[in-house]
Amino acid sequence: MNIVVCIKQVPDTTEVKINPETNTLIREGVESIINPFDMYAIEEAVRLKENFGGQATVITMGPPQAESALREALSLGIDSVIHLCDRAFAGSDTWATSLILAKAIEKINNCDLVICGKQASDGDTAQVGPGIATHLDLPQATYVRRVDSVHLDTTPKIMVVERLLEEGYEIVELQLPALITVVKEINEPRLPSLRGKMNARKAEITVWGNKDLGLAENQIGLNGSPTQVIKIFTPPSKKGGKTFEGEPQEVANKLFEEIKDIIQY
Repeated sequence: MNIVVCIKQVPDTTEVKINPETNTLIREGVESIINPFDMYAIEEAVRLKENFGGQATVITMGPPQAESALREALSLGIDSVIHLCDRAFAGSDTWATSLILAKAIEKINNCDLVICGKQASDGDTAQVGPGIATHLDLPQATYVRRVDSVHLDTTPKIMVVERLLEEGYEIVELQLPALITVVKEINEPRLPSLRGKMNARKAEITVWGNKDLGLAENQIGLNGSPTQVIKIFTPPSKKGGKTFEGEPQEVANKLFEEIKDIIQY
């Protein structure tokens, strides 16, 4: 079973800074980590590889510093990594990003399953995974909390998963190749072993630029992004409000009367 995991390196902080000229994140000087949801994707890929054999490859798109995220993935049991690094990719929105990642997966040319974290902590859009599936015309299941079964000896190959819903879950059967995005309920990510860290340090990292993918300039970066950030601002702090004092029951009654008046209004 050949698996591709798409990960993203994100700032290890909620206090992100924005370049006022490009309206993009300033990553220089900010400690970065693998997107937390992507850690679950890596773990699930390693578990599936251990159970069914095959190879697990991690892909990330980002500046040179993203190499550290790839080496961490290698230390966790990933077999090979690909770094999509090109200044032409800078400023890509979720549509352009998913196209670039899809083109890289297409170039690998032997993938049974693509796994992504459900969303990135810096953007929170949850659009890249489904975007990749759309570009590659793959069946997809989002918010997967469990892989129930995998049938590689059937024609076509089948995977059965459970999708997390707001009020329960649903069971979905997917024909492979397919794409899933995973939530934290799916597993518990392992810690890297000492041998894994040592092997990751000296491992070779494949680097692809746009010359390797062959996308047009108007498909990538800011020029290839249908959505662009026009303005970023901090919303004013909320003022006003009321404070209720007294015993719990007295406060509850006052709050009830306040809400009742608003509803009637």
